[in-house]
Order: sequence, then C-alpha cells, then structure tokens
Amino acid sequence: MLVLSAIKNVKEDIKENLLDKFGEDAEFKFCHGIDEAKDFLPEAEVFITYGEDLDDAFVKSAKKLKWIMVLSAGMDMMPFEQIDKQGILVTNSRGIHAGPMAEYAISMLLQVARQTKALIEHEEKHLWDRRVKMTEISGSTLVVVGTGAIGQEVARLAKAFKIKTIGLSKTGKMKPHFDETFPVDQLYDILPRADRVVAVLPSTPETEYLLKAEAFEQMLDDAVFLNMGRGDLVATEVILEAVRSGQIAHAVLDVFEQEPLPETSPLWDEPSITVTPHLSGISPQYMYRGFELFEKNMAVYLSGKEDFINKIDTKRGY
Repeated sequence: MLVLSAIKNVKEDIKENLLDKFGEDAEFKFCHGIDEAKDFLPEAEVFITYGEDLDDAFVKSAKKLKWIMVLSAGMDMMPFEQIDKQGILVTNSRGIHAGPMAEYAISMLLQVARQTKALIEHEEKHLWDRRVKMTEISGSTLVVVGTGAIGQEVARLAKAFKIKTIGLSKTGKMKPHFDETFPVDQLYDILPRADRVVAVLPSTPETEYLLKAEAFEQMLDDAVFLNMGRGDLVATEVILEAVRSGQIAHAVLDVFEQEPLPETSPLWDEPSITVTPHLSGISPQYMYRGFELFEKNMAVYLSGKEDFINKIDTKRGY
C-alpha cells in the first residue's frame, strides 16, 4: 500500500514517526507538492494533501485511491463530484485550528478596543497623545456564527473577559461555552444584541453570501465584525458600505473573496478595516497536529473499522 503525501517540507521527525508506526503496513512517499506527487498518484491508495491541489483529472488518474486525508479544514477547492463518483473516503483536519484561531479572534477584538493601530501610528510619529479613545471587551456580548470546535474555543476564551456568548449554527443545538445558541435562520433577530460578531463558517452552498447588506443594518453602530471563516460569506462591497456608512464601527478580515487580496483593493486603505492575510490558523504546531490526526485515522483504516475522525460527506462537501 502506497501512502503518498504532497505536503511540502514535512518535518523529519514526523516522517520517522510514521515509518516507525506504519512502516510494516505501508510504503510512504513524501513529495514536495503536487507537481512532484502527480506521477505517483496512479499507484497511491492513500493521499495526504492540503486540499488545494486536486482536480478531476488528478482524481481520475488515481485508480487505486481509497482515502484522501486533507491536512486543513477547508473543503471548497476539492473536486467532490469526481471523488464521490470513485467512492473515495475523505477526512480532514477540522478542529486543529481552534487554538490559534481563537487566540487570533480575541487578539483582534482587543486590538480594535484598545486602538492598537492608532497607537502604533503614533509611536512611529513619536506622538504622545493620551486622547486616543480606549474601550473594553469585558462584559460585552459576542455572537459567534459557527459553533464548531473553533467557535467553541473562541467562546471559551471570551469567558475570561466575562463576555456573554451567543452561538449561531445550522441546527441551533447547544454547544459548550455558549450562554445561548440559535439556528442561523434567526440571524437577523440576534445581530441587534451583538457588540461583536465573529464568523467562522466554512464555505458551503448554504453559507455563500449569507451575510447581506441587511445583516449589517441590524448590527449596532459601534459593533465590530470579524470574519476568519471563508471570504465568500460576505461581498467586499457590502463590508465597505457597512463601515463607510457607519452601520458598524470596524471590520477585521482574515479571508476574502479573492486571495491573495489585490494590492488595488480598497479594503487595504479603509481606516475602519483591519486586513490580515489568511493567517489566523497558522501555528508552529499545525503540521504536528494534522499528522497526529492522520495517525489516528491511519490506525482506523488499517483495522478495517469505520469510526474515522472528521469523515467528510462527499455529496455535501463538508
């Protein structure tokens, strides 16, 4: 059995660990990206990828492929129709981003409240100005759109600031660390209660452009909106209009409709928007956590059982 990886720069200790645990049952081929890996795909039974490098042709060429392990949570670039047609199992790394992304969310909400951008600008100008308006996040109300592992960790950290946490999800089912949860179809009823809104939704047909102009009209005019899920949750022009018209006070964006964000995008220069380059989930532990999940699922795969962690519905794409 060939286990093929297209993950670039896999750390040597990770390779050694996999060979030590599974070397008797599988041959491992570690490639530096899909260009190097594509010649081995026809013989691969298991393929490890970030999920952004496969297309229909690659999947069709993988005649022996039975399992794709995606070392990320994002599924929106996977050719699921062809994968489903070939009956290939797909698992992903949902949940390993929870820690760093929750830290990012809290740090960005604090950045806005404590005027970090203005303070850095003043520091560069050697300007001593104590009139910069400071606010707090403590005691506020936070609405988290998406109550999975990431959303739950955001809510857990928010509790350190005595923040009231409200979660929105497809079902509205109660989840840990939330004071209240509601179905996402009650979004417009809940948004007027939010001092801050954090969106961590994946990209699916149901979530594409879910937040329209009317959503921002429902928010408080001093509210802060943060999106670190997927860029197609809200259109760029909707965000711009919301901050320029004063419907909300600030937007923090880590994901965009087009990535990389073009240099000419007006988002860069809008004072009430903070732009970061899709890095909220980055951590030095990312690769270790992803391969740890792979190890657990590899043990399940070899046992012939079906209790895989993060098994993806290939018809729905998540």
